[in-house]
Amino acid sequence: MTVQGLMEHGIFNVVNEGDGLEREITTPFCCDLLSIAMGRAPAGCAWVTVMGNMNTLAVAALTDAACVVLAEGAVLDEVAKKKAADQEITVMSTDMPIFEAALQIHGLLGNGCPAGGFGDSASSDNAPAAGDSRQ
Repeated sequence: MTVQGLMEHGIFNVVNEGDGLEREITTPFCCDLLSIAMGRAPAGCAWVTVMGNMNTLAVAALTDAACVVLAEGAVLDEVAKKKAADQEITVMSTDMPIFEAALQIHGLLGNGCPAGGFGDSASSDNAPAAGDSRQ
């Protein structure tokens, strides 16, 4: 899936539309420690984080992330918004928790989880199913 395709799904709000909209997203990547992200974010990733500042944009550019998704209601401050526009970095946002946002991306990449989440197939309680040895 491309960055443009992710934007068109409408799951996330678009904060800044950068260049590289036809880039393929390779994987979601979750990390809030910039020093870790700098060394481990794979090129082409959709980086899901709560860090909405200029340093995040610098790391996204350095690691060649395809886009940044700000989760849990995180926002870019005005200086960072201008920097994202200047550096043409695509930034999206959501109120979803980091894991859920990454799971949505993972599913859209064709990795087995439906884009709508697990729906009714996942039990909301921890009770063992019939025949489960934990009964």
